[in-house]
Amino acid sequence: MTYDRFSDIVRAEFPDLTEEQMDRFRAMEALYLDWNSRINVISRKDMDGFYEHHVLHSLAIASYWRREGILPSAPRLSVLDVGTGGGFPGIPLAVLFPGMEFTLCDSVGKKTLVAQAVAETLGLDNVTVVNARAESLPAVYDFVVSRAVTSLDNFYPWVRDRFRYSIFYLKGGDINAEIAQLMGRNRLKKGSVRTWRVDNWLPLEYFQEKFVIQIEKDYLCSPIVE
Repeated sequence: MTYDRFSDIVRAEFPDLTEEQMDRFRAMEALYLDWNSRINVISRKDMDGFYEHHVLHSLAIASYWRREGILPSAPRLSVLDVGTGGGFPGIPLAVLFPGMEFTLCDSVGKKTLVAQAVAETLGLDNVTVVNARAESLPAVYDFVVSRAVTSLDNFYPWVRDRFRYSIFYLKGGDINAEIAQLMGRNRLKKGSVRTWRVDNWLPLEYFQEKFVIQIEKDYLCSPIVE
């Protein structure tokens, strides 16, 4: 996917994007190409699909927020991105939501080096990058986001005490058995987990059988407003 095609898709979904934000999205590909030649954080054969497979996939969380009325209106809500790797989904979301605070966390130091360098070069002052395991962090965040770092039942214990409202997890494939295992092992009540197909927004082959999975805190589902 070319940048121009990406631009058409993302502007249609988020019409309030500024030129500064679009310039940051445009700059991402060259930045990741450069860093990926030194530290492999994205499969090199997958760089041809950079905007489709990485940036748009990350922004599927934002599309879900918009469509479900979860978009926060309060300033400086906090988001923890667990297992961010080189910065996904956190960096694209931080570009889209400059009023929210993002903490990008990964236990692999060379990956956080890339995420930190990209955030700094893009001028994202709403991003903090930490080299740590999520369960070791002392803070509690409004939202947790992540992109398929492990199975849901493994992931949930890492962050169950790290968020106030919801987890938004990008996952593909047959997710029903995994969700059932998550709910059973962690005693989550019926209705605490929601799923949304990414191809509701992006009717492209790559996004078939890919989902945003929302896991709610205290089994509440309401917009976060102040």
